[in-house]
Amino acid sequence: MITPGLLLVQLFNGLQFGITLFLFTAGLTLLLGILNFMNLAHVSLYMAGAYFAVALGQWTGSFWLGTILAVPCTIALAMVVEYLAFRRLYRRDHLDQVLATFGLIMFFNEMARIVWGAGGLYVSVPAALSGNIVLGEAAIFPVYRLLIIGVGCLTAVGLTWLIRRTRTGMLIRAGADKPEMVEAVGIDVRRLFRWVIGLGAGLAALAGALSGPLFSVEPGMGDAVLILALVVIVIGGIGSIRGSFYAAMLVGVVDAVGRTVLPVLFSMFTTPVVADTLGPALGSMLIYLLMIGVLLFKPEGLFAVKER
Repeated sequence: MITPGLLLVQLFNGLQFGITLFLFTAGLTLLLGILNFMNLAHVSLYMAGAYFAVALGQWTGSFWLGTILAVPCTIALAMVVEYLAFRRLYRRDHLDQVLATFGLIMFFNEMARIVWGAGGLYVSVPAALSGNIVLGEAAIFPVYRLLIIGVGCLTAVGLTWLIRRTRTGMLIRAGADKPEMVEAVGIDVRRLFRWVIGLGAGLAALAGALSGPLFSVEPGMGDAVLILALVVIVIGGIGSIRGSFYAAMLVGVVDAVGRTVLPVLFSMFTTPVVADTLGPALGSMLIYLLMIGVLLFKPEGLFAVKER
């Protein structure tokens, strides 16, 4: 039976999942929309952030210190990869970028197995955030998940301000449109683009570190997230941070609510076994049906970036 309390909890679950998805997708959106660079290996930075957070948290004895330190460590890793591989791919076509960065995914997955083993690592939620809040009658929601929602919203506001309201954001957008003109006034465009790579890596690391207590930290942990991130980019519009945010929220809520509501609806017409099997499967398909609908009626995305 679907109760208002259950729907409210699933709505918050969807928002939390959407926020995590946005933190990962925002960096990929910047790379694709500003640098026109299809970096599938962005998912490896998400995984690296989770592993760094676990390792540094164990070393320092503090979950929060491990999470904070994981971000610059992942940025440093991204800078090394940018120097060794990415900078040679910027002017190549998307097929070359996809093939090369897919190879990097395989490389980093194997490196994770060598360093940390093939088994999953599990992280406990900090004691101060292990409780729940009451949303309504028979409806509770974990405090840690609520924290993720807050962090993601603050990140979205800060990122939008950085790109739209600061000189750095102006230079990044100008460098994406007219790199020759930016270089003519003495700005090193390559260095500027490295900052974009680093910013995206930091966001992916934050998403991975915060996801550690919710999922198993293991090699290839972000592979499924990559597919959803591409769905978010298609729905929101390539290069649109605002679009990524709203699309991620939409995908998260549709996925969470769909998995809850559809089994109940199917149980009215089929046996409980069939409903419990078919309902969640179709619920997970709803986001792809949503993407197809957007492609059919607004192929540029719901919040497409205006031509500059």
